[in-house]
Amino acid sequence: MPLMRYKAVDERGRKRTGEIEAANPADLEARLARLGLDLVTFREARVRRALRRARVRRGDLVGFCFHMEQLLTAGVPVLEGLATLRDSAGNPRLREVLADMVVSIEGGATLSGAMREHPRVFEAVFVNLVHAGELSGRVGEILGHLNEHLKWQNEQIALMRRLLTYPAIAGAVVMLVVFFLMTHLVPQLVSFIEGMGQALPAHTRALILVSDLFVAYWYLALTAPVAAFLLLRALGRASPAVAHAVDAFKLRTWLVGPIMQRILLARFAGSFALLYASGITVLECIRICEGIAGNRAVEDATRRAGAKIAEGAGISAGFEATGLFSPLVLRMLRLGESTGALDAALLNVSRYYNRGVSESMEQLQAMIGPTITVVLGAILFWVIFSVLGPIYDLIATIGI
Repeated sequence: MPLMRYKAVDERGRKRTGEIEAANPADLEARLARLGLDLVTFREARVRRALRRARVRRGDLVGFCFHMEQLLTAGVPVLEGLATLRDSAGNPRLREVLADMVVSIEGGATLSGAMREHPRVFEAVFVNLVHAGELSGRVGEILGHLNEHLKWQNEQIALMRRLLTYPAIAGAVVMLVVFFLMTHLVPQLVSFIEGMGQALPAHTRALILVSDLFVAYWYLALTAPVAAFLLLRALGRASPAVAHAVDAFKLRTWLVGPIMQRILLARFAGSFALLYASGITVLECIRICEGIAGNRAVEDATRRAGAKIAEGAGISAGFEATGLFSPLVLRMLRLGESTGALDAALLNVSRYYNRGVSESMEQLQAMIGPTITVVLGAILFWVIFSVLGPIYDLIATIGI
């Protein structure tokens, strides 16, 4: 359907503008009426952009799950509940998505089927859980679990941002200090040292060389990290092998890598437990969870585990083949598999990794400050020793 750009007014007479998909003017007017808007003018948007590509914040989805759960638990039909949430949604994109879902369900689609038309809003885990709830008649209960799951994902994302932001800022501060020393302070000291007319030691010559490189190629020092990042990103999009290598390197990075791996495994185990507890088969759970990690190395390991389980191996044996899970976690999975409580075991695995992430984050934050101090102290010692060393030698020579 074409994308229409419209001007409309709401019940209070306030002007509203936006974009929405509609087959024709009558369809556009009907869709806007469902949003509580009266059409004034419209035109077809120059850029065709499918509604399914719309993004909705995770916080809006948390609110959607909570209110939809309350409505369904109170006995409100799905269609009426969606219409209620559509009329009260504060996010315009979410309102348009819900309006499109209402149209789809009126046309005979199920709730999960209507969600599947918007993959940028409802991810695979979300849709499959709602589908399982429809089959078992527990959609409201599933939405309640999804509400908690989305809140937990928000915490995981916040942890990941803290994990990456703090070292990045610290590293940037160190680089800026080094850049200032090498381009401003050291050249002034070097001109004084060279004027003494004596042989310079090796560490002083090394300092002069580094300073000259910074002065001559300062633009490379500033742009090289950004260029390297953009190049790796482009190569990763063009070559799956490069993307896999980069993601595997992230998991092996000193200090940050192990924490990132725990966060990804906690996300995988939590989603797996939620799917499995809803009655979805193990292999289907693994297939759905492959893409939620956001790391090619973890996805590949998960795929290998699924292949091993499909060949007849046990669940714990399949996870053991990935090489990602610790022996303690594998014993927890083996126990859950033998007692028939695999979903509880997976939730325990998720809690185990979450606890490890919190402890590691505290250790990392405690280490970053002293590490920066040591690095800056070593650089300043090099500069001072390289400058004062020749001066001290000159004074000693004069004294003799």
